[in-house]
Amino acid sequence: MYKGLVVAAVVPAHNEAELIGKTISSMPEFVDHIVVVDDASTDETAERVAGENDPRVVLVRHERNTGVGGAIVDGHRAAVGLGADVNVVMAGDAQMDPDYLPALLDPIADSGYGFTKANRFFARSGLVGMPLSRLLGSTVLSFATKLASGYWNLFDPQNGYTAITRESLARLDLGRLASGYAFENDLLIWLNITGVRAKDVPVPAVYGQEVSGMRLHRVIPQIGRLLVFGFWRRIVRKYVVPSFSPVALMLFTGLFLCLIGAVIGVWVTLHSLGTATASAGTVLLAVGPLLVGINMLVHALTLDIQATPD
Repeated sequence: MYKGLVVAAVVPAHNEAELIGKTISSMPEFVDHIVVVDDASTDETAERVAGENDPRVVLVRHERNTGVGGAIVDGHRAAVGLGADVNVVMAGDAQMDPDYLPALLDPIADSGYGFTKANRFFARSGLVGMPLSRLLGSTVLSFATKLASGYWNLFDPQNGYTAITRESLARLDLGRLASGYAFENDLLIWLNITGVRAKDVPVPAVYGQEVSGMRLHRVIPQIGRLLVFGFWRRIVRKYVVPSFSPVALMLFTGLFLCLIGAVIGVWVTLHSLGTATASAGTVLLAVGPLLVGINMLVHALTLDIQATPD
């Protein structure tokens, strides 16, 4: 127990026989439950878990691989069933340093946050050892996820070292969350829709023996599609359905004006080829809507940033 909160560690594991033992044995004493989800491993992951003989361990076995998101969701369900107040997700490859668990739990216990997440980008030391491909991919996805999720105060969304309260989980339809590597991005979108307060915590990553199963050429299109649809889902559920807020008014009007300006601009350009010259008035027909539309989009973005749950 940590500051009066029952804490459960949710450990998704797929073929982690080599490091799952280290992950379990390094859990701090204040962790009350360790829920290991063996996601249809083909190695000795389950046997190594049983061999730890830790009474806090609960093993959930999947007959079919559900992906990291599916494993985490089932882990959350099991942890809530055990009476946990806060669930901390820790990968089965010992990549997440348990010494930083208090840093994730303190904002929840002391300030009432519903969700906290590790961020490797707070300090340069946190990036030491990070492969360049991960660094570039995380940076691009972070900006895209800010726009889609509306959590402009968060960064490093692919960092799965997170803590979430029972109350925050209760607001979510866990069955609708993405089951693959887009799980963290989708989770942030749904948390924002439900108004959960979230906070980033500086936590450096640990890179050692783990082998990433992420294939960028498959993952990036998958996450990209989710972020596009997730953005519009959030806009509709947060700004349109409840009351059609100024954010929605400025966003839709701004997009419409930008479209009108772009269409007129293309038409003017095509009709100005050769000896013909577009008049100043004709050019203004294109530039005017574009400038007003861009201004409205900037205002919509500003209001969205101000509406970030915090």
